[in-house]
Amino acid sequence: MLNSPFKRALPVSLLLSAMLMAAPATWQIDPNHSAAQFSVRHMMISTVRGQFQKMTGTAQFDPAEPAKSSIDITIDAASVDTRQEMRDKDLKSNNFFDVEKYPTLTFKSKRVVAAGPGKLKLIGDLTIHGTTKEVTFDVDGPTAPIKDQRGTQHAGASATTTINRKDFGLLWNRALESGGVMVGEEVNLTIDVEMTVAAPKPN
Repeated sequence: MLNSPFKRALPVSLLLSAMLMAAPATWQIDPNHSAAQFSVRHMMISTVRGQFQKMTGTAQFDPAEPAKSSIDITIDAASVDTRQEMRDKDLKSNNFFDVEKYPTLTFKSKRVVAAGPGKLKLIGDLTIHGTTKEVTFDVDGPTAPIKDQRGTQHAGASATTTINRKDFGLLWNRALESGGVMVGEEVNLTIDVEMTVAAPKPN
């Protein structure tokens, strides 16, 4: 029994299984453990923070070569939440996101550049308010995959960038009597994602 062909084949099958798990795969963004957040200056004196509650997408992720990764994200513009109802209503109006006309924000990566241990530069097209601009996100991660009790693998990453909202047609503002404006032009974006991929089904 110990010298049977089955014994000799077993290490080969384990090696093939490991190779399959490490191969590039399509990962799903877990919307329950992911968030798109932003911050912007208010009246030149404070910072308002908010997030979009609904985000979906996929990523091509090779744990062995993270620099070959790519990601495609769709954000529901109407899910914007700054914890203030009147402000959220204004953000959804044609003063800002105009969610009736532009219901989604999207990001589609074009290339990834290694930027040090555990760091990447993620370059791609960000679309807001119907306008598309190339932006670069600074990425921490992706993390090494972790397997849960069902065999599903999980990995995470955090990406940040700063944009000028006027570049995307978000032009509304109001001058203050004391000088300055009501809403800052620079917006800091942070996207935190948890990605999952199901365990391969046995043959």
